[in-house]
Amino acid sequence: MIGSIVSNLGVGRLAAVAAAVGVACAAHAQDLTPRAKGQAKPVAIVNATVHRVSGPTLERGFVVINERDIAAVGPQETMDKAITPQTHRIIDAAGRHVYPGLIGAYTQLGLTEATAVRASNDMTEAGGVTPEVRAVVAVNPDSTLLPVTRSNGVLLAGVFPTGGTVPGRAGVIKLDGWTWEQMTVRADAGLIVNWPMTRTISAWWMNRSEEEQKRDIDATLKSIEDLFTQARAYGAAPNTVEKKVTDLRLEAMQPLFSSDAAAKRPVFIAAQDVDQIMQAVAFGDRHGVRVVIIGGRDAVLCADELKKRNIGVIVDGTVRFPKRDDAPYDDAFTLPARLEAAGLKWCLGSGEEPGHERNLPYSAALAAAYGLDRTLAIRSITLSTAEILGIADRFGSLEAGKSATLIISDGDMLEVSNSVTAAFIDGAEVNLDNKQRVQERRYREKYSGMKHIE
Repeated sequence: MIGSIVSNLGVGRLAAVAAAVGVACAAHAQDLTPRAKGQAKPVAIVNATVHRVSGPTLERGFVVINERDIAAVGPQETMDKAITPQTHRIIDAAGRHVYPGLIGAYTQLGLTEATAVRASNDMTEAGGVTPEVRAVVAVNPDSTLLPVTRSNGVLLAGVFPTGGTVPGRAGVIKLDGWTWEQMTVRADAGLIVNWPMTRTISAWWMNRSEEEQKRDIDATLKSIEDLFTQARAYGAAPNTVEKKVTDLRLEAMQPLFSSDAAAKRPVFIAAQDVDQIMQAVAFGDRHGVRVVIIGGRDAVLCADELKKRNIGVIVDGTVRFPKRDDAPYDDAFTLPARLEAAGLKWCLGSGEEPGHERNLPYSAALAAAYGLDRTLAIRSITLSTAEILGIADRFGSLEAGKSATLIISDGDMLEVSNSVTAAFIDGAEVNLDNKQRVQERRYREKYSGMKHIE
């Protein structure tokens, strides 16, 4: 790429190009932590509090890892006597807790490094309607945000492009690997649609008339309808020699209409207001697509319609201000508990920027502090997320046969004072160091020998 640029420029402009390339390269931070390697022999984690998530918590249990998978899990007294230090690497986790790896439901991890540095942002594709875009191919495996995030137990993440009406397709990644291909768990998890506001805004800061706003809303809704109508017609067209032109946009949307339940992908619709959610539900009915709501602050008001269609909701964080002036102060804090009480299928995202995705367990902790059962709070960031993202067959709970993607913590993960002491992704132990810990050690050393200056 650089060579082709240079060949088309005069010598006088070469210095400017070199400077621009230097700025762009500097914008991409580099993770220098080692990548995880497979175990030399099977691993047995013993004497731990094991949070299986799919079953009752074991106060004193074990987990056996064989290569990439969980070979066995159960009460400590039932562990095979043949498991010894000669046959297995034994990790005595007495006093510690074992959880499935936490899953960030809705993130831009790997797509951005510093939001203020434009060259490091690859979240938005040119054009407002780009269903052919896959987020996973843009993931930067060397992002320094990945080790920071996984050091607090978040080992998998749903990666969603942003911007425009149809920004592209989400994917699911593991937070370790040399390339995006190695990190990819699910390359196509579903299509994202940013549903427009349904009501005009009359606030003091709005400088556009009600007519202009209505015109834009109607145009956006029509563009979404037209896109899906075209995609369905494209898929229904006879696959003959006469069908010569391949439309990459419409081709990418065909898994949304699949009759095979395993191959069918959902449409993730970002919608908060009751009007938006109900429009999204009706849209799903018209086009025969499976809908998942992102945000869903008013989802409880639509509970009957959502339950009838088994529509899931990704709650985008609990650390939020109330949505309306007359809403209670804890409106966002109690939303998970209200969704659960309504019998809805839901999971919880952190609601944070990528640099703070590590705070995911504390978003769940806030929900637990405001009425949600603690076991359900853990489920909301593990198995429930895996179910909605379509990876529950391998991740989200501690069961024999599933991926050995798990964490060991020195206490309850919902308590901010506790920390992760070990983590495994697909059976390989992950390095938990990161740039923040390096900086901590560096400055502790710097100031440890300094005398206090009066």
